[in-house]
Amino acid sequence: MITLAVDTATKTASVALLEGTTILGESFLNIGKNHGETLLPEIMALLTRNSITIDEIDLFAVTLGPGSFTGLRIGASTVKGLAFTVGKPVEGICTLDALTLNVSDISMMICPMLDARKKEVYTALYKPGDDYFPEKIVGETVSGPEHFVKNISENVMFLGDGALLYKDVIGEILPDKSYFASDHLNHIRASSVGLIGLKKFYDGDNLNLLTFTPQYLRVSEAEAKRLSKK
Repeated sequence: MITLAVDTATKTASVALLEGTTILGESFLNIGKNHGETLLPEIMALLTRNSITIDEIDLFAVTLGPGSFTGLRIGASTVKGLAFTVGKPVEGICTLDALTLNVSDISMMICPMLDARKKEVYTALYKPGDDYFPEKIVGETVSGPEHFVKNISENVMFLGDGALLYKDVIGEILPDKSYFASDHLNHIRASSVGLIGLKKFYDGDNLNLLTFTPQYLRVSEAEAKRLSKK
């Protein structure tokens, strides 16, 4: 089973190629360019380096949100186009689920946070899982970090660009219970997207290729303005 996994949910972008659960190659970009400029060339370069054609891909996996509206649209549309071309299935992955795999070997609660702007974060809460994949116990939401954190009473590992941005706020509320991941663990890896996608595939949890769309959690500013004029 060859899986091509993509993440464009934040300022960074990542592409990975897996054979089963083995990572054949992974590309990570944090160069400030629009994902629309870099994603497809990066995919093709990764395939070329591994002597694999797009026709040999068995499964596609892509982050569907929460995250950047533009980034998510680019990732979803690119993967949808490729999957249509070769007629292969797609798995949609929660961005926060993928981020938690960076620290899945710890024994405490995990709280990924992505900067949602407007002094808010996209976040959820997880406990360690029995099968390497952390178990979500509080579903993804968009919230002020202080409002979300004040309801936590256990030791928690925070990670993601939102956790970095509001580290002082979190530390004030949970001075003895908040822990923060190392810098290199705060970005989403496409290999994690691929591993979750593979699990979902074998669990029979497949996307409808014709209808799937990104999951934003809130409307864009443009949509909000349009609705306010009604």
